[in-house]
Amino acid sequence: MSQTLTLRGVQPRKAARTAAIIIAGVALITLCAKLRIPFWPVPLTLYTLAVMGIAVATGPRMATATFFTFLAVGAAGLPVFSGSPERGVGFAYLMGPTGGYLLGYLVASWLTGRLAEGRQMFGRTVAMLAGLAVTYAVGLPWLGLYIPAKDVIPLGFTPFILGDLINIAMVAVGSAMIPARLLGRIGR
Repeated sequence: MSQTLTLRGVQPRKAARTAAIIIAGVALITLCAKLRIPFWPVPLTLYTLAVMGIAVATGPRMATATFFTFLAVGAAGLPVFSGSPERGVGFAYLMGPTGGYLLGYLVASWLTGRLAEGRQMFGRTVAMLAGLAVTYAVGLPWLGLYIPAKDVIPLGFTPFILGDLINIAMVAVGSAMIPARLLGRIGR
């Protein structure tokens, strides 16, 4: 006797495409996390480039699903985070000094993707700056749980802001080469 499992409303091709986009996004974020300049307490990475690029290219739902999957893979113990496994893995890493930035990137994924939809280069740039502001707004207070308050800005903001702005500029210029009607639609 043969039994077939069917799920109503699920389109296998669309589900496979979505999974492929998320897996590729997680791989990109992991690669950008591993390309780092060691710095304490937070390493210099290309997270901003990956997160903002994915958000602008795929839109809010796919960008958020991708970064959430990245966090879940890392929480499960795979060494996807910057400095892992040397600086820890799994949930313990998420609870460390960089955890707030990672949570901020999750929120930024949605916010940036949402604000960038259908916008031209200036609007996409503003969307990425808003996402970056959220990342710092969550990351800096979290970092303050691990280091003295007087050191939060010098260690958690100042060394990174120029690099983050350059990453945003690279995504903005790169996305300017793609018609606005296509951006944010990769995940649909």
